[in-house]
Amino acid sequence: MFFKRFLCSHTAAARRRHHHGKQWSVKQVTNSNFSEALPEIKACIFNSDFVAVSLQKTGGHSATWQRILPIDTAETAYMKVKDAATRFQILQFSVCPFSVKGSKVIAHPFNFHVFPRDELKVGMPSYSFSCQSSYLTSMAREGFDFNACIYNGISYLSKAQESAAKIQTGNLSPVNGAVEPSSVYSVADTIFMERIESRVKNWIRACKDSNKTEVADALISSLRKLVAGSEVFGSRPSLTIDVCSERQVPLVIEALKEFVDVVPLHVTAKGVGVQAVRAVLTSSKEDKTLLEKEIQDTEHEQRKLVRGFREVIDLISTSQRPVVVHNSLYDLALIHSKFQAPLPSTMDEFKNSLLSLFPHTLDVNHLMKEIGPFDKMNNVQAALSYLERRFSAPIDMDISNQGKKPTYLKHEALVASTEEPENTNTHGHNVLRVCQLFVKLCSILKIPLEFPEGERITQLAPSLQRTSNTFSSKVHTADDDGVGIRSGNSEKVSTDNLVFLWGLKNRKSSRNLKNLICDSYNVLSEEFDVRMLDRTCAVVVFWNAGVLDRFLGMVEGSGGEGLRCARYNTYRRVCESGLWKADLAECFDETLDESETLSRTEAKLEESVIYWNDDEMINLDDL
Repeated sequence: MFFKRFLCSHTAAARRRHHHGKQWSVKQVTNSNFSEALPEIKACIFNSDFVAVSLQKTGGHSATWQRILPIDTAETAYMKVKDAATRFQILQFSVCPFSVKGSKVIAHPFNFHVFPRDELKVGMPSYSFSCQSSYLTSMAREGFDFNACIYNGISYLSKAQESAAKIQTGNLSPVNGAVEPSSVYSVADTIFMERIESRVKNWIRACKDSNKTEVADALISSLRKLVAGSEVFGSRPSLTIDVCSERQVPLVIEALKEFVDVVPLHVTAKGVGVQAVRAVLTSSKEDKTLLEKEIQDTEHEQRKLVRGFREVIDLISTSQRPVVVHNSLYDLALIHSKFQAPLPSTMDEFKNSLLSLFPHTLDVNHLMKEIGPFDKMNNVQAALSYLERRFSAPIDMDISNQGKKPTYLKHEALVASTEEPENTNTHGHNVLRVCQLFVKLCSILKIPLEFPEGERITQLAPSLQRTSNTFSSKVHTADDDGVGIRSGNSEKVSTDNLVFLWGLKNRKSSRNLKNLICDSYNVLSEEFDVRMLDRTCAVVVFWNAGVLDRFLGMVEGSGGEGLRCARYNTYRRVCESGLWKADLAECFDETLDESETLSRTEAKLEESVIYWNDDEMINLDDL
């Protein structure tokens, strides 16, 4: 009983009404009203200048060191989010197309409930995914209805999965576009096409003759259809023409052009490409037009069933509108993994693939850094509150209420809350906060966002262009191995100046560990700094390369009282290996042990001598 109440969470939502204030209206979209919401959001996207997105996931980085840290390069940061994006699932996807007119934001928020249901029974999009209890508990406290999500959430397939599903299901598909006739056919091609034409002529004659046959001759009619290979497509006669290769498909299509009453269809087989062409015979020109429309409608419905929520992603991509996000690297990796294709192995490949989906992505985190240190403000609400206290940049929100009169609310309505209306759904508000934070930051930084009436955005302002498509917490280039270290002011150092230290026993604080290093190894305190990455491992930053080498030599030479150390390359190998254990020290130990085992194996192979037995050798001259 408790479990059922936890999943439904309506009582939790009711209790929270006393803690929430007047809330913004966000349209909730499930599988039940998805079809009617699609044209609505399409119009909103194409009539707006920007699109903000926000995701509600089943989990994230479970261990402290698995989060993106200041010591991470672009590659190690990508390896971390790649693992999380592959394991966890999106349950809510909030989309908010918006435009800016003066100090007013015209926003159209939608909150889509999604779930990876196997609609086609082909094992896609997912058999399983991971969940973290802290994430689910937080969603339950917000009144999230897990039952509604599971049973009425919108399913989807990624582009890669859609292509695979078409092959697995073996469905009929129309021949799109005219097949260009070849200027030169081989003798074999010509003979093949003539045989197809002859077979189709005989089949059409048999179909027309059967219509004239008396009822008494039904057996003869059936035998004629059997000999001709005739089938039925709905109520219309059809003929399946098998092909040996994809090359024969256009030859069959070209041969069928001789028959104006015939509509060709591709027959895809499970596990292979096109295995046949089905010719459907119509009774008239009007009947042919009707059949083509029926096929198009069926294909459209099938496409909607297969793509599901990905239709929304495709609309955003087609519109070419800049996408505004918070926590961009993880969210965009999730979007790519679920709706595009499996994540590529490197950051550069990921960026190139994502650019084909969204040409401009804008992370509000980078704009926040233009104003001041936001290191401890890891959520949008905290950043908004900070800006409210420090700057005067009033922003009015004109929020579409989907068919009702637009509601005008100021940001203060969210910060200083009163009482929530009974009919307001609370899910998806974070995407509105992302919109508001983005516009407020641009207002403070004097970045223009307003465009003339009837003109859509064609080029980003220079300040936005600099941060566009930057997907990590720090701005890195492809060959940049610098990382940021927070020590009062953020300072950039080379990865060659970092040493990872573990085997700390009870020395769990940075200060204690730094004192130990100073006392034990005679290292000047001003020449290095220490930061704890988790309870088992620390990173030591040396500002002088000579001191670093001396320290490594002393630790390795003395045994280090149980301390172990490694350079940044080992940390990179940990991230590459997929050893996402809770303690970083354990990951370092396993990685180093594997490296030592591999080194010993390679050394033995190099020392091995292979002796050949002449009696077992084959002399090619004797063959």
